[in-house]
Amino acid sequence: MKQKTDVLQGTLALMVLKTLDVLGPLHGYGIARRIEQISGDILAVNQGTLYPVLLKLEQEGAITSAWGASENNRRARFYRLTRDGRKQLQSETKDWEQTAAIIARFFEAKPEDLS
Repeated sequence: MKQKTDVLQGTLALMVLKTLDVLGPLHGYGIARRIEQISGDILAVNQGTLYPVLLKLEQEGAITSAWGASENNRRARFYRLTRDGRKQLQSETKDWEQTAAIIARFFEAKPEDLS
């Protein structure tokens, strides 16, 4: 059985935005489960961490929410990406790709590269 890892600080908002971009409107529990599923069940999304991020993203205008019925016919708040959220996703994706490329350079570095 795999041990789940907590989501790294600062990455959850990006994962939420990307999940909503790819899958469309989802309720909070659905967002958490999809992030865990996409990670291959390596990441654990704590509800106590997710909902403050959703609130922050909504206050920033990156997402919006409305009440609806979940798959099991329970009342749930559904979140969707806004136009500003798409712009934020594009910007943050570019930043993360650049950061990943920089980190990759360090893993590929050899002593002769640094002399």
